[in-house]
Amino acid sequence: MFPWPFRENKRKNLLETSKEMESFEFSTELVPGLPNELGLECLTRLPYTAHRLASGVCHRWRDFFQSPDFHYHRKKLGYTQKVACLVQAFSGGTVNGPKRPGELPSYGISVFESLNRGWYRLPPVPKYPNGLPLFFQLASCEEKLVVMGGWNPVSYDPVADVFIYDFTTQQWRQGKDMPSKRSFFAIGACSGRVYIAGGHDENKNALRTAWVYDLRKDEWDQLGELSKERDECEGVVIGEDEFWVVSGYGTERQGQFDGSADVYEFKSGEWRVAEGIWEPGQCPRSSVGIGKGGKLMNWAELNTAVRVGARGIMLGGRVLVTGSEYQGGPHGFYMVEVKEGQIGKLEKINVPDEFSGFVQSGCFVEI
Repeated sequence: MFPWPFRENKRKNLLETSKEMESFEFSTELVPGLPNELGLECLTRLPYTAHRLASGVCHRWRDFFQSPDFHYHRKKLGYTQKVACLVQAFSGGTVNGPKRPGELPSYGISVFESLNRGWYRLPPVPKYPNGLPLFFQLASCEEKLVVMGGWNPVSYDPVADVFIYDFTTQQWRQGKDMPSKRSFFAIGACSGRVYIAGGHDENKNALRTAWVYDLRKDEWDQLGELSKERDECEGVVIGEDEFWVVSGYGTERQGQFDGSADVYEFKSGEWRVAEGIWEPGQCPRSSVGIGKGGKLMNWAELNTAVRVGARGIMLGGRVLVTGSEYQGGPHGFYMVEVKEGQIGKLEKINVPDEFSGFVQSGCFVEI
């Protein structure tokens, strides 16, 4: 007898899921000895850390676990979890580790699991075994982590590389290059697409162009232009409605951060300008959050403990916030509850030494 009790709403969703996934055309039982409805429930409940091993059972399970529909149905049934992916500099194998004379830090991605407070590092990208490009951008899309752009860690030349990490297979693959080399651009993702805008080109000229990358098709399409040049801008996706390109500055206004944003509406495919949404002169890089009433906020203003180098990663009803109290001070890691737009108090968390250094940027991935 199947031991897990079904609540009525779970059973309804499960039945809908079973019907929607009939495209897999299971000619035999998905799990021997169980109806496919229950077999589907068993596999959907597996933790993501077991997906790679389970994918090796048979071709049917491999196709099942690697299907984009599988992530959709895990999310629909409430079995996904959000992990934080953080960009950190590593030296001597650890964050902020000892450096040899002349040695430059290499950049990698740390993963924080909020449910069990566990930490681990993602494997290196085969093309860059000694560290990812400097100042690369990252976003999450359909259970995958997408890494774009940055500077070659050896030559410091801008690159147009795109890499995708699949948490199911635990492997990297290379995607289609960005249409042009750019750095310090805004990035965001929604519904299987990654949006980029602004930044600067190889000659340090601020950009107005915007593009969208379709993860499934591995294709790029242009989205038109921003209202103005926006170098060192920040990207924020609000709900499933809009992509915000916050602040930035033009080529002739180096470091003079603007207080407006360009907003791309997914449904209409149109751009509009939002004025007065950011404090002029403040750098928005990785510090833009969404506060009460859906208004933008600066994580650095949350608490004096994180007023320098503040970063915030949304993890469902909680936020991982990192930062320092003063320039050069120790980096702190905190969890904050967010309920109906109200932000609670900082809860300091203990972090292993090898993951306790400065966080350059980050995002969440729902697995």
